[in-house]
Amino acid sequence: MYDVNSKCADDFINHEEILETLAYADENKENVKLIDAIIEKAKKRKGLTHREASVLLACPIEEKNQEIYKLAEQIKKDFYGNRIVIFAPLYLSNYCINGCTYCPYHAKNKHIPRKQLSQDDIRREVIALQDMGHKRLALEAGEDPVRNTMDYYLESIKTIYGIKHKNGAIRRVNINIAATTVDNYRLLKEAGIGTYILFQETYHKESYLELHPTGPKHDYNYHTEAMDRAMEGGIDDVGLGVLFGLDKYRYEFAGLLMHAEHLEAAFGVGPHTISVPRLKHADDINPEEFDNGIDDDTFLKIIACIRIAVPYTGMIISTREGKNCRERALHLGISQISGASRTSVGGYYEPEPEDESSEQFDVSDNRTLDEVVRWLMEMDYIPSFCTACYREGRTGDRFMSLCKSGQIQNCCHPNALMTLKEYLMDYASPETRTIGDKLIDKEVLNVPSEKVRKVVLENLRLIEQDNRRDFRF
Repeated sequence: MYDVNSKCADDFINHEEILETLAYADENKENVKLIDAIIEKAKKRKGLTHREASVLLACPIEEKNQEIYKLAEQIKKDFYGNRIVIFAPLYLSNYCINGCTYCPYHAKNKHIPRKQLSQDDIRREVIALQDMGHKRLALEAGEDPVRNTMDYYLESIKTIYGIKHKNGAIRRVNINIAATTVDNYRLLKEAGIGTYILFQETYHKESYLELHPTGPKHDYNYHTEAMDRAMEGGIDDVGLGVLFGLDKYRYEFAGLLMHAEHLEAAFGVGPHTISVPRLKHADDINPEEFDNGIDDDTFLKIIACIRIAVPYTGMIISTREGKNCRERALHLGISQISGASRTSVGGYYEPEPEDESSEQFDVSDNRTLDEVVRWLMEMDYIPSFCTACYREGRTGDRFMSLCKSGQIQNCCHPNALMTLKEYLMDYASPETRTIGDKLIDKEVLNVPSEKVRKVVLENLRLIEQDNRRDFRF
C-alpha cells in the first residue's frame, strides 16, 4: 500500500502507485483543461505531486511544452537567480564488491586497474584541484568494506579540509558512497560533510534486482531507505538521483518525485539536490546494450518537469553531458555543474596513462575550469564557488525555509560575486578575468539592499587590493 510517510521503501516507492500514475498521465496527457490547471498550480512555486508532474511529462502538445520550458526557466531564476554552483568529483577508490551490470567497477571486471588514493595521493590531487580554483568537492568510491572503510573516508575528509595551498582551500566536501548505517552517517556529519549523495540508479525493484545481481547493493530496500537513515544520523542535506537509461524514464521520474515527497513528509526536508545522469559508455560497459536510452529532447523535458515539481531543489548535471546539452539544461533548471572533471581514481595531479585508465565513465565535456567559467559568464551566468550556507549552518530545514521564501538570494547573490572575484584574482586567464570583472560590476548593482551592496563593494576591494579571502554573508 502506498504510504508517503512510511519508512519502508515498498510503501513510499510503491510499484502499484507508479503504474496508476503512469496510466493517469496517459489518460490525461492531452487534457488541456487539466494541463492548464497543473501549470497554473506550478506558477505558485509550491511544487507539484508526482501525478501532476507525470501528466506534464507525458504531454505531447508542443504549445503546452513551450509553456512548461518557459515556466521552468523562470522558477529556476526565482529560486536561484543566475548563479551556477561549480564543483568537481574526486574518486578515492574503484575497489568494489558489487556486481552492478552498468558500472565498470563491478567485481567481475578483471581488466580495469584497481586503485585507491593514499592520504599523500589525496593531498596531491586536492592541491591540483585548488590550483584550478575549485572550492567544492564530491567524493566518490566503490563499495569495499575491507579497503573503503568508514575510517578511510573520515581520514580522507580530514585530510582534504586540512589542505591550504596558496589561496586555495576546499570549503565543502560532499560524499557519494554506498548506503550505510545510522551510526556511520552520524560520523560523516561530525566530520563536516556537506551533502550525502546516493543515486538510486533505478526505482523499478524488479529491474534493480537484475541490474545488481550480487553484492550488498543487491538489497533494494536497504539502498532505497538510506536517505532515511542519513536523516536520522543528522545529515539534513541529501542528494537524490537516478541513472536514466536503465529503465523506463517515466517510471524513474515518478519514483524520483515520490522519494522527494517522502523525505518532505517524513522529515520536513526534501532533497537538497537532484542529479540527472544518463548512462554512458565505459570500460566493459556498452550503453547500447540497455534499451531504455533517452534522446536529448526527452532528457531536457525531464529536467524542466523536475524543476517545476520540486522548485526549491538544486539540480546537478555533470560532464557526462556535452557542452551543447549542458547549455540547454542550464536554461531549464540546472543550478550546479561540474567542471574539468576526472572520473578516474585521481587524475588531476597527473593524467592517467591510457593503458591504466580507471575511469568510471567517459566524460563528454573536456574543457578546463577556466573555459567553463568563461562560457558561463558569456551567457550572463554567475559561476559561484560559494559554500557559505553550509558553513553558516544554513542546511536542511533552515536552508529550505530561506529558499522557499526567496530570502536565500540575499545571501547567495553577494556570496557568488565575492567567490567569483576570488577565482578571477587567483586562477583566471586574463581574458576570463576581464569578462568576469565586467560581470561583477554589472551584477553588484542588482544587490537589492544598499547596506549589503556597500559591504560587498568593500569586500571586493579587499579581495583585490589586500589579498583578503573568504568573505561571506
